[in-house]
Amino acid sequence: MTRSPEGPIPQILHVDMDAFFVSVEELEDPALKGKAVVVGADPDGRGVVAAASYEARKFGVHSAMPIRTAKRLCPHAIFLRGHHEKYGDYSRKIYRIFGEFTPVVEMVSIDEAYLDLTGTERLHGGAFRAADRLIRTVKDRTGLNCSVGVSTSHLVSKIASEQAKPHGLLYI
Repeated sequence: MTRSPEGPIPQILHVDMDAFFVSVEELEDPALKGKAVVVGADPDGRGVVAAASYEARKFGVHSAMPIRTAKRLCPHAIFLRGHHEKYGDYSRKIYRIFGEFTPVVEMVSIDEAYLDLTGTERLHGGAFRAADRLIRTVKDRTGLNCSVGVSTSHLVSKIASEQAKPHGLLYI
């Protein structure tokens, strides 16, 4: 275990599921893979984008954008209303996987969490090795990709996971 004079050095993972809602929809309908897909409100109504595939993001579509703007930027996209019960089911599966790595799991939304691996080195090896195993386990058991940032703080881990997207790992 890595220690400082004050105790063990924190090992914080920020796990962010990649285009979570779209990825779940692709698992249910593989014909969506590789296409511009937007999950959210009715594209002819009011509301926002909940998630966009990386193909749709190339056109400037992103989460929390007004749905009408997304339709204007990417009119050829496939617009889906979403299936929140399915997303909840997958989120619970992912949470259970996280619990196999550490009892200290802080879900901050349906598709992202912080895991504190401080003191788990004997079980999992170093934080980088554990994060790599976590990414592979999530993919193997759910079919979903995630990005992970590893550092000694929540903020830096979150920034690292954003930089690691899609389906990557960044250790700072």
